[in-house]
Amino acid sequence: MTVYEEIGLPRVVNASGRVTVLGVSTISDKVAKAAVAGGQSYVVVEDLMDKAGEIISQYTGGEDSCPTVCASAAIALSVAGMISKGKKTIMDRLPDSTGLANEIILQKGHVINFNAPIETMLRLGGGVPVEAGCATEVVVEDVEELINEKTVALLYVKSHHCVQKGMLDLPTMIDIAHRHNLPLMVDAAAEEDFRKYIAMGADLVCYSGAKALEATTSGFVTGKKELISYIKKQYHGVGRAMKVGKEAIMGLLAALEQYENKDKQAEVAKNVKIVDWLVDEINQIPNLKAQKIQDEAGRAIFRARVFVDPEKAGMTATELEGKLKAGTPTIHCRTEFMSLGSLDFDPRPLVEGDKELIVAKLKEIMEA
Repeated sequence: MTVYEEIGLPRVVNASGRVTVLGVSTISDKVAKAAVAGGQSYVVVEDLMDKAGEIISQYTGGEDSCPTVCASAAIALSVAGMISKGKKTIMDRLPDSTGLANEIILQKGHVINFNAPIETMLRLGGGVPVEAGCATEVVVEDVEELINEKTVALLYVKSHHCVQKGMLDLPTMIDIAHRHNLPLMVDAAAEEDFRKYIAMGADLVCYSGAKALEATTSGFVTGKKELISYIKKQYHGVGRAMKVGKEAIMGLLAALEQYENKDKQAEVAKNVKIVDWLVDEINQIPNLKAQKIQDEAGRAIFRARVFVDPEKAGMTATELEGKLKAGTPTIHCRTEFMSLGSLDFDPRPLVEGDKELIVAKLKEIMEA
């Protein structure tokens, strides 16, 4: 029995992925021990922030880094830093940035919702989102012709939520930004490579700690030292409402060390094996069809996609998803393509016995 069942909540089988609505991920004993130790001692928090920034940068190649409470906070604080440039009088009035250079340009296909609009995170830092191009096509002129004296940065969102066709690639966005003497910020919340985007020339990159890293609830932004210095100062401004605790920072640092030494190829192979098993088992359930698919953003993440034909299954994918979540255990899967008749099952968060529960519940639903 989980601690959540002990307080009267149902057991959750997470086949959705490392998502905030289900608690993102689980932490290892190593990470938990580091977080507990951090929480049981005192430290000058600004000293800890600086030291953590140094350590994080060893894993990213950034000139400096700043820990945050999550990737969304990293975005908001980065925007506030770029607008205020560390000036106290501006920091004190944010997110009111009236009259200041405050525009953040992003491609229309990158204006996503991850259970909150990304534009909200920009506005929290005082930014004004400016959308370039169309939802399925953006060309260089769409971005360049929006740049003016009020532009403070360009934003590139690396996510499976984004439109994956017709958008300008990251090198092109970096080139545009730098030709106009502007910083390029990447939202790489769920990405698994913590060096890639800095190496490509991005000025700031925002990551989640609790997703690929499986750290405590945390995040960080890494990149140019001057920009990071502006971001750290925001903890005396808008960042006060999203401050990261000492225990979360210590858990994040432990997770980075753990991740560096992880056998990532073995983990992918393990997850592919689970997906193959799910596909084989689900294809034996009458009126359901399953296949292995890869993450839309190209990460080495594979999932089992279940296609639901209403005429054969006697229900829509939406109705099947509702039945999976009913009762105990409640089974949660990915629903991005539910309106198109399919559900995705992500193997990464599954624990021992979960895959069998998924198949058993699908059989029970289809036989009812």
